[in-house]
Amino acid sequence: MPLQHSPDPAEPSWAQDVKAEYLIFFSSRDESGKPWCPDCRAIEGLLEEAFGPAESPSAMILYVGQRSAWKTPANPYRAPPWSVQSVPTIVRTRDGARLADEEISQHLDSFIRE
Repeated sequence: MPLQHSPDPAEPSWAQDVKAEYLIFFSSRDESGKPWCPDCRAIEGLLEEAFGPAESPSAMILYVGQRSAWKTPANPYRAPPWSVQSVPTIVRTRDGARLADEEISQHLDSFIRE
């Protein structure tokens, strides 16, 4: 299934209804159309390779907001049920397992095959 994208930014209530196998918490895009987070920019191609083809696991990118909104402790994605502390973070919905930051580029392939 092709990689899906939430509205930018995604409302947390909307995220609870997503039926994807993987949720990817990702920085919103700045005025140039690029993610404000350098780590997110670095893995965009990797995400397309892993989740873009039709036979890939289903995944939804959830945009957490602009940098100032993300950095506030009140950002709703920092609280349960998500408790995301950094972007990018990938959560496997069946068991809650996650990869964050540099773990993604190192372990994504094996993570989606588990």
